[in-house]
Amino acid sequence: MRHSRVINHLGRTSSHRKSMLANMASSLILHKRITTTTAKAKALKTFVEPLITKSKEDSTHSRRVVFSYLKDKEAVSELFREVSVKIAERPGGYTRILKTGNRIGDNADMCILELVDFNLAMLGGGEAAKTKSSRRRRTTKKKGEGEVAAKTEKPVKEAEGKAEAPAAEKEK
Repeated sequence: MRHSRVINHLGRTSSHRKSMLANMASSLILHKRITTTTAKAKALKTFVEPLITKSKEDSTHSRRVVFSYLKDKEAVSELFREVSVKIAERPGGYTRILKTGNRIGDNADMCILELVDFNLAMLGGGEAAKTKSSRRRRTTKKKGEGEVAAKTEKPVKEAEGKAEAPAAEKEK
């Protein structure tokens, strides 16, 4: 019977599972989003969320504890510099699992695991940035169209005159 067997072993030995989760966690911290199977994502979520909670307190001890799990200096510095600043007010739930369907080769259930505060599209920040940039583009196009047209007219006329001149010389 499986009484109190909570951890998903993922079909791997203990050392392989720990190193795989450490690599996936450092990739998640560095890239803010990874694509993986749902079983691995759920296991990674339980692995990485306590580390993110630990990063809220920026002390030498907490850095060393997180480094003992991740074993990647760049991921630890990224976690304490950027990620912990954004999630400082959040009481928990730092990651989100978005299911994407099944993998073609083996029909494994796939998903995207991402850090919640770094998805601009879901936060609504991406749409606001798009509208501002599109307004700027419209105004520059209207102003720039006259200038571009004036610049292109002269070379086109000169090019036409040059193109006609050699044809006229050939006829003579």
